[in-house]
Amino acid sequence: QVQLVESGGGLVQAGGSLRLSCAASGRPFSRYAMGWFRQAPGKEREFVAVIAQNTAITFYADSVKGRFTISGDTAKNTVYLQMNSLKPEDTAVFFCAASQLWGMPTKIGQYSTWGQGTQVTVSS
Repeated sequence: QVQLVESGGGLVQAGGSLRLSCAASGRPFSRYAMGWFRQAPGKEREFVAVIAQNTAITFYADSVKGRFTISGDTAKNTVYLQMNSLKPEDTAVFFCAASQLWGMPTKIGQYSTWGQGTQVTVSS
């Protein structure tokens, strides 16, 4: 079983950038589809991005396409979410998650392992 720990959240001004990290342990993250989700106050958790098992193939929510980039470093067993051109509406707790499904899972129920989350706050 893989364990996940997120880091890298913080407070940033609109237009700024942050890079979130998701450190995996117990098993290589490349054996899983790795996703990022976020949950804003009072809202449901939503899909942000995914990188497929054993590939560099990625997929993004329309709301972040062109601004966010998901990537993985197998040597560090870590998945990243580079976030550029941040907007106040990006403010949320960001979670990474692991799915044993092939392809590009985008639904919460398709993921079996979750990290504890990291807060991202974007000020206007």
